[in-house]
Amino acid sequence: MKPTALDVRQSVRIVAVGGGTGLSTLLRELKEHVSRRKSESVRMPISDLAAVVTVTDDGGSSGRLRRDYAMLPPGDIRNCMVALSKDAALLSRLFQYRFPAAAGGRGLRGHSFGNLFLTALTHITGDFTKAVRLSGQVLAIRGRIFPSTAQNVTLEAVLEGGRVVRGETKISRSQKRIQRVRLLPRSVRPLPEVLEAIRDADLIFFGPGSLYTSIIPNLLVRGVVGAMRRSKAKRVYIANLMTQPGETQGFSAADHVRAIYDHTGPGLFDWIVINNGRVSPRLLRRYRAEGAEPVRVDLDELQQMGLRVVLDNLLEENAVARHDAARLTKLLLEEFVHRRV
Repeated sequence: MKPTALDVRQSVRIVAVGGGTGLSTLLRELKEHVSRRKSESVRMPISDLAAVVTVTDDGGSSGRLRRDYAMLPPGDIRNCMVALSKDAALLSRLFQYRFPAAAGGRGLRGHSFGNLFLTALTHITGDFTKAVRLSGQVLAIRGRIFPSTAQNVTLEAVLEGGRVVRGETKISRSQKRIQRVRLLPRSVRPLPEVLEAIRDADLIFFGPGSLYTSIIPNLLVRGVVGAMRRSKAKRVYIANLMTQPGETQGFSAADHVRAIYDHTGPGLFDWIVINNGRVSPRLLRRYRAEGAEPVRVDLDELQQMGLRVVLDNLLEENAVARHDAARLTKLLLEEFVHRRV
C-alpha cells in the first residue's frame, strides 16, 4: 500500500526527531501552526507537536555540566524549548544568554543561562525530564519536548579500519568514515512518553541534522524503532543539504538512508524530502575546501529503496548553507497535511 498524505479535514499530531540546530530551527516554524485550543484546529493544522531530542552531546557548556553534575546534556533541549516558546521576548533571550569570560578564572564562562536553569531545576526536582517539563511551562512552549532517554548515555563509533572512538565531540572531529555508532550502555530504556507520542502520531519527521550524532542516536534507544513501525504515522526523512567532512563525505541522499537502515533495518521511512536548489559557486568553493559538498540526489536508488521523493528548492544562503525553515515547513504542511498525493 502506497503512503498517502493526511486528510486536510483533521488536525495532525507530529513527532519531530533529531538534535542540534536542525531540529530547533524546524520547531521554530512548526510551532506557528500548532493549535492551542480545539476551536483553532481548522485554522491551525497541528494539534500536538512533540520533539524527541538526542542526549549524547559532551561538548561545550553541556559537556561541562554533564561531567560536573552527572546529568543529561541540556543544550539541545534548551534550544528546542526556546524554539517552541511563545515568542522571542525576554525569557527566551534570557535562556539563550551565554556568560562571557571574566577575570580570575573560568567560572561561568561559556555557560548559557538556560543550561544552568535546567541544571538547578534538575537538582531541585531530582528528575531531568520533570525539569524540562517545568521549564517548558515557564517559557509557555507550544508543544512537548522529551529527551530520547533519561539515562546518561555515551555515543561510541566504529571508524573505517576498526578504530573505536568514544564521545560525540571526538566522533564529530574524526576525519575517517564512520561504519557504525552505538550507545553505552548498550540497552537504553526510552521514556514512556516518547513511545506514547510515537504511537499516537500521524506524522514523524526525522531531521534535518547530523546523521550519526543527531538522527541515529535517537533510533538506538530500545523500543523506539519498533514503536515507529507499529505506529500509523507516515515517516518522513528530511535530508541534509551538505555532507560533513569525514562523517558523511561523498554521501548521496541514498547513502544517508542506507546508513540509517544499517542501524534500524530497512523500510523505516515512507518519504524523503530533498533540496534541489543550487549552492552558489562562492559558497561551494568554501565548502569543498573543507571537504564538504551538496548531498547528491540519486532518485533511482531512492525509489528502488521504496521511498517516495519530494524535491524543492529549500536552500537559504548566508555565511553558510541552511534550510530555509519557513519554506521547508510550508512544503511539509502542503505535502503531508493539506492535500492527498
